[in-house]
Amino acid sequence: MESHIRTADYVNKQMIELNKVNEENQNRATRSVKTETHLSDGRLRLYRLAAVCFGVLCVLQVILNISLRLTCYNTMTEERDQLQTKQTCPEGWQKFNSRWYFISTETKTWEESRDDCVKRGADLVIINSNMEQEFLFGLNKRAWIGLTDSVTEETWKWVDGTSLTTSYWYTLQPDNYGANPANREEDCVELNTESWYPVKAWNDLSCLNNRYWICEKVV
Repeated sequence: MESHIRTADYVNKQMIELNKVNEENQNRATRSVKTETHLSDGRLRLYRLAAVCFGVLCVLQVILNISLRLTCYNTMTEERDQLQTKQTCPEGWQKFNSRWYFISTETKTWEESRDDCVKRGADLVIINSNMEQEFLFGLNKRAWIGLTDSVTEETWKWVDGTSLTTSYWYTLQPDNYGANPANREEDCVELNTESWYPVKAWNDLSCLNNRYWICEKVV
């Protein structure tokens, strides 16, 4: 009887030990799963952080490239403007919009005036708008402009060969009338700033008369 009791106690102890081992193994397995899960979450967060950082770096690189290009463009524009100013702004020239104008300080015939403009890399002025007309009127010079009908009478053309479309003739002009009977042909045009209104201030005149002149060239 005592032997059976001892055997039962032994079996119970072994069962208890086995249960402890099983619980410990289960606990280890649970801890292992949690550890793996934690490590996986950590790696995922790390990958996400790396992706975000890479995206931010890309955006910063794009912004930097744009800034550098803008800086280079502005620098080149300033240098170009400075160079153009040095090259196209000699004494006697004035700038209006995208063009430069030379105003003479002496008088010549229309042909002589045009020759002078050509030597300066320009030509007698061509007037395209009210603003330009008013600007030139403000120079306060009774001067030749680049308009003539010397090729075909009453067919007015600019020095670049284009036909006249918008005109600023003074009242009753052109009249093809000269004070000297020998020079009745008035085939060239002056801008009369002495007494006429800015917009309507053109007058046809003999090309042999001496006037100041205005040269023009594109910047």
